[in-house]
Order: sequence, then structure tokens, then C-alpha cells
Amino acid sequence: MTYSALALQMDCSAVNRYRDRTAVEASMADTIAKVGRQISGSKGFINTFSGDELKLVVLPEYFMTSFPMGESIEDWREKACIEMEGPQYAMLGEIAAKQGVFISGNAYELDPFFPEIYFQTSFIIDDSGKVALRYRRLISMFSPTPHDVMTRYLEVYGPDALFPVLDSPLGRLACVASEEILYPEITRAHALKGAEVILHSSSEVGSPRPTPKNIAKCARAYENMCYVVSANTSAIVDSPVPANSTQGHSQIVDYKGHILAEAYAGESMVANAQIDLRALRTARTKPAMTNLLARQRLGLFAETYARDDYYPLDNLLNGNSVLQPTRAHFLAQQQAVIDGLISAGVLLDPAPRDLND
Repeated sequence: MTYSALALQMDCSAVNRYRDRTAVEASMADTIAKVGRQISGSKGFINTFSGDELKLVVLPEYFMTSFPMGESIEDWREKACIEMEGPQYAMLGEIAAKQGVFISGNAYELDPFFPEIYFQTSFIIDDSGKVALRYRRLISMFSPTPHDVMTRYLEVYGPDALFPVLDSPLGRLACVASEEILYPEITRAHALKGAEVILHSSSEVGSPRPTPKNIAKCARAYENMCYVVSANTSAIVDSPVPANSTQGHSQIVDYKGHILAEAYAGESMVANAQIDLRALRTARTKPAMTNLLARQRLGLFAETYARDDYYPLDNLLNGNSVLQPTRAHFLAQQQAVIDGLISAGVLLDPAPRDLND
């Protein structure tokens, strides 16, 4: 089966300046309406140009709000997070059903089981308009993750919720959020559950030089024999950050690590390309040196990954309570990990030493 996929590069309107939730909701609704117009226009062009019907659209990271800039966890919950059954998902579902496409995106989301915090959630809405997959970002610098409340999260959702894969007519789809593309284990965990197309919502720096995320996209696609559909923000407007710092690099990478299409600066539908599931599945089921998945020897790494001296589980749990963290909490956690690794001899202290010591 073949179809067209699109990494839709679009501006993100930051909501940090608003004090009123009503204004934020209006801004999000305007953004979603623009998503509908741009998908409609892009689909008409792509279907005519390529001959393969557009069936999959990936939107940038936090495309409705941008990211918190100094707001506390509590403030951002009130200002910019959406509910799991909220109107934003309903509006996006209407677009998906009307256009006959799957839509993937990323948002800050409330969870009734964890009312003290929020999660950064990548989602897939199918072509009937239903939210068919939720993936909660697992590695983040300053946002809470399921890993921080792991024991309770697993009690509520079970282990399959950590790396969900959607078996769909468009192949087996999975989401990776933002800088998680830099961590090989995240994409590998999805691939080991059968993921064939990785949907990567991102908001990243644009540069004519190779960037860490761009390098990682090709590496993750090649080593896991999967497609990567990565959508970047164009500009982040109404933000203190210079608007055009995030430009370009929306792209589609095939299972050989080749970039099939990539957008330049500005809002763009240029990052569209054909997804060929039959070719991917043929490559994955053929004995060959290039079949990296079938050659993987996971047992070699079991002890390495079983160690517990890295970032601690449940660091936001205090008995049955969930802590509401500050930025200082996350920095302290990371510093404690670094200190522990220095003590264990994994890292070397950079402090200068007397050469005669």
C-alpha cells in the first residue's frame, strides 16, 4: 500500500502573553481553524501532484500554545492545557473526518488521575475523528512525565501505555515527541512493538548546518527500518524568542535513512512524500546485512539498561501524593544523577587537578 504523508510546517501562536483562559481558548480555536484550511489546501495540491492520496498529516509540537516561559506548573495547567475530552480534540476530529486523513499533533494535556500536574501528549486522530492513540512524552527537561509518577501511572494505564503503537490502515503508527528523537531507546522501543511510521511533532532550531535533531531523524529511521514524518514549527509568534529561530527541517525520512522531502523556511506543505508500506515490510522480512532489526541482539544490553543509578523513577510521588514541581526540582534531580555518576566513576569530575597527584 502507498499513500502520501505530510509534515505540515506552520506558525505557532504563543499564548504566554494572555492572562485570561477565554483568550487562550479563542487563540487555540483560531489555530485549529487554520489547520483545517491548510490541510484542505495541501490535500488538493498533493493529490493532484503526486497521484497518491494524502492520508496522514503531522503537526508541529505544541502547535496550539507554544511552551511555558516562566509559568509555574499550576499556572500553565490553568492557562494552556487541554482536557482529554476537550473541544480542541473535537474540532481536530471534525477536520480529520471531513478531509479523510489521520492527524497527529502534540499538546499539553490534563489528566483526571493526576490533577496536580500535566503531561505533554502526542496524539493520533483517525479519519473517523476519534483520538486513536495517546503517547505521553517520557523524557523532558522541565515538564512532568509518566516516568516521574511511574508506579501510579502503570496502575492507571498499564505498561502498554508507555510505548503505544496504533495498528491502522496506514501501517503501524507511533509517536515520538520533540527532542526524544535524540534518544535511540524511545524510537527503538516503539519499533520493537512493530511501529513502521514514527510521527514526530517538533519545535526545533533552524540552521543551514546539520542540527542534532536532523541527524537523529535519519539515524532513527535507518537503525529501526521505519519512516519518520517530522513536522517543525515555522515561526513562534508573539513570543520573546525571536520568531524565526524555528524554521525549516520539516521532513519525511524513509526506512533507508534517506530524506524524501524537506521544507525550507516559512509555512509550508513541501515536506510531503509517499509512504510505501509494502517496500518497508519487504525490507524488514528479508535476511540481509541491512536488516538491522532482525540482527539486533537485545540480550546483550539487558544488564546495562537494568541499572538504577540514572534518573530516578517516581521522583514526583510522595506516598499517595503527587508533588507539583518547580524548575529547581528538575535541575536538582539532574544534578543528583550527575553527582552519583561521578561517584560511581562513570563520569569524571572536570575540576582541575594537580598534575603531581
